Amino acid sequence: MVKNRSKTGVLILNLGTPDSPSVPDVRKYLREFLMDARVIDIPFLRRFFLINLIIAPFRAPQSARGYHELWTMDGSPLKVHGEGVVKLVQQALGQDYHVVLGMRYQNPSIRSALEQLKKRVVGRIIVFPLYPQYASASTGSSIAKFMEEIKTWEVVPTLKIISQFLEHPLFIKAFAEQGRKHMAKHKYDYFLFSYHGLPQRQILKASRGDYCRLGDCCSVYHAHNQYCYRAQCFETTRLLVKELGIREGQYKVCFQSRLGKTPWIKPYTDEVIRELVPQGIKNVLVFSPSFVADCLETTIEIGVEYKKRFMDSGGERWDLVESLNVSGAWIECLKHLVLEHA
Repeated sequence: MVKNRSKTGVLILNLGTPDSPSVPDVRKYLREFLMDARVIDIPFLRRFFLINLIIAPFRAPQSARGYHELWTMDGSPLKVHGEGVVKLVQQALGQDYHVVLGMRYQNPSIRSALEQLKKRVVGRIIVFPLYPQYASASTGSSIAKFMEEIKTWEVVPTLKIISQFLEHPLFIKAFAEQGRKHMAKHKYDYFLFSYHGLPQRQILKASRGDYCRLGDCCSVYHAHNQYCYRAQCFETTRLLVKELGIREGQYKVCFQSRLGKTPWIKPYTDEVIRELVPQGIKNVLVFSPSFVADCLETTIEIGVEYKKRFMDSGGERWDLVESLNVSGAWIECLKHLVLEHA
C-alpha cells in the first residue's frame, strides 16, 4: 500500500480589487465584476448594455477617486491583507499544507492560484471563500468560478468547501476583539451593524421552500433560512451583541452599497443614519461583519462618506471597527476552520 504523503492545498478566495486606482483599471474591474450573472442577475443583453454603456463608464471615475483614497504604498488593502493572511495561515498550519490566494475578479486569479496547487501535486484542496455569510453573488460566484477552472484538470483531487462561517465562535470572538478596542476608549450611545446589501429578488430566489418573507422570518436562524443572506446577517449580529454585552434597543442591523433602483434588503444604512441624531444618538460605533478585510466599502463608504453624513447632521462621534485583516484572533480562526474541514 502506498502511503499518501501529499500536501493539502488551501485555496483562500476573496472578491478582488482593481490592479491600480487608475480609471481604466477600475473600469476593467467593474466590467468583470458586474457582468457576473450572479451579481447582476438579469438577462445577458440587458446586463451587457447596462454595464458597458451606463454603469462602468460613469461609475469608474467616481470609484477611482475612492480607490485613490484607499490605496496604500503596498497597494490595495484587500489584496495586501489577503497576502498577509496566506503567509500567516501557512505558518500556522505548517508544512503539510500549501496555502494560496485567489481573487474572483482580477489578480491573483483563481486560475493562477490553482496552478500553484497543481505544481505541488496536492492530494486534496480546501476551498475557503472569505465571506462569513453565504450569498450567491459572493460565495456562490467564487465557488462556481473555482469549479469552472478545476473541471479542466485531468485528475481532480478530493475537495472540501467552506461555504459559510458566520456563527463560528472564533470568528465572533475575533470581531468582538476588534470592537472592544474602541469600546474600551469611548462610550457609545448606539451600535450599527452594516452589511453589504443585496437585491431583494436574490434573497427570494435563494429561499428554500418559499420560506422567506423579507420580514421577521429572519428573527430566528434555523434550517429553513440557514442560506438566507439576510437571516445570516441578523444571526451574526445577535452573536456579536451577546459577546459584547450590548443591550437590546442599543443597536440596529442595516445594509449598504445598494446599486440601481430595484428594491434591496432593508433597512438601508444611509437612511438609518438620518434617523440617529433626531433620536438623540450622537456617538456611534459601526461594525461591518460581512467584510474580513478593509476595502472600499468599509474604509471609504462607512469610514469616510457615512461618517461625513452623520457628523453633518449633528453627530459627535462616528467610529468604524476595523476589519479582521491579519489580526491574531482571525488567523487562529482560519487555522481552526481549515483543520476542522481537513
